[in-house]
Amino acid sequence: MVAQAYTVAFEGVDARLVEVQCASSTGLPGFSIVGLPDKAVSEARERVRAALGALAIALPSKKLTVNLSPADLPKEGPHFDLPIALALLAELGILPREDIATCLAMGELSLDGRLVAVAGVLPAAVTAAAEEKTLICPAPCGAEAAWVGAGTVHAPATLAEVIAHFTGRSPLPRATPGTVIDAAADLPDLAAVKGQERAKRALEIAAAGRHHLLMVGPPGSGKSMLAKCLPSILPPLSASEALETSMIQSLKGLLPAGGISRQSPFCDPHHTASQVAIIGGGRGAKPGAVSLAHNGVLFLDELPEYDRAVLETLRQPLETGTVMVARANAHLRYPCRFLLVAAANPCRCGYLSDPARACARVPVCGEDYLGKISGPLLDRIDLRIEVPPVSWSDLDRPPTGERSAEVAQRVAAARALQAARYAHKPQVRVNADADGALLEAVAAPDAEGRALLLQAAERFGLSARAYHRILRVARTIADLDASDIVRMPHIAEALSFRLSAKIGR
Repeated sequence: MVAQAYTVAFEGVDARLVEVQCASSTGLPGFSIVGLPDKAVSEARERVRAALGALAIALPSKKLTVNLSPADLPKEGPHFDLPIALALLAELGILPREDIATCLAMGELSLDGRLVAVAGVLPAAVTAAAEEKTLICPAPCGAEAAWVGAGTVHAPATLAEVIAHFTGRSPLPRATPGTVIDAAADLPDLAAVKGQERAKRALEIAAAGRHHLLMVGPPGSGKSMLAKCLPSILPPLSASEALETSMIQSLKGLLPAGGISRQSPFCDPHHTASQVAIIGGGRGAKPGAVSLAHNGVLFLDELPEYDRAVLETLRQPLETGTVMVARANAHLRYPCRFLLVAAANPCRCGYLSDPARACARVPVCGEDYLGKISGPLLDRIDLRIEVPPVSWSDLDRPPTGERSAEVAQRVAAARALQAARYAHKPQVRVNADADGALLEAVAAPDAEGRALLLQAAERFGLSARAYHRILRVARTIADLDASDIVRMPHIAEALSFRLSAKIGR
């Protein structure tokens, strides 16, 4: 009779159930693992053998075969060690088969029998709850897995504790969730930014409706500081959003021990990052920066310095909020509804508007430099602002601007209006998600506003995408004013953030 244990294999953020079957038969002694295992899974054979040896459990002189079903699903990662060991112990009659079959296990084994933390415990816990199975995971992962709140989670530190639990000698306690991490106190405050009132207004609008933002200005004008202040005015993540974001971070092993944060993520990859690092892929088709920034902020500093191919891959994620990582052996879809904040110098030397410091190629250098940002990509960015240099007199003055907490209150109020407006549309959370007939219904401007928008569209040759994005931004500005109707001043302000001759079309 074949012994069975269960674990998971990951397909994007989904954890698919895998049945670990173990059978012994007569023949030459051996221990083989089949079912499309990768190198880490194949090496589990030696780790399991050594861990059992540390507990004075010897493998019999039989042919042992472990099959990972379904056999056509690639199996990757060291978390298969524990379920393989459990299936093997059940086959040897050391552990009860019926109890092992009711559990979903994952964990890496060290040679002395300790259980080592693995990535992906949070999505595995979701699958275990859906399958009505008890989750067995390493002790460092227990608090993370318990966040799901459904089903039973046990978090032993060693294989010996697992054996004692299933033999009834020392039952394991249930794991409890860790504390919610509050990182808001560590965030930069908008009050520290001196001057730049227009840029602060753009940040407020971007945060209220999740509109993408491009800032262009000379070095030292405060672009990076402004971007890093953005998470401080974003509302806390809802429970479902925190779970979505944490599941992606769990796959990458980035969650702190037992900690789930309600703070929006802030991801700022270097401009030398590869396409795989930004979009995702590589070994196992793991999520990239766009997915790690899901429900948060993706900050691309020095935007024109990124590889052109990398920038062009952002078009589809910006439009759809999802990214398909397609490889020869995997086609995985990851969520990536992020707020893009990009910063750029006006030219390579950075001083295009300063005659005393600009290079000899003015103004051609600016056109060439910002020309690296393609029209289709720029068309997807809702807000574009110029960030002027801050004068010495402004720097010498004490801070006079609003604190992040004050701006965050207005942003939260605008988000609350949007949540009520789109309550019947689960796939639409903020104004940036509204499209088609829904956008026309919620963002229809008054007569004066419509006339102004049509006049601007004809004069500046706005694309259909630009037209709709202006409507979305105007709807957000109206929400910040607590106005049910999109009026002409809202349209005018939205247009002012869209039409900048120095930044692009």
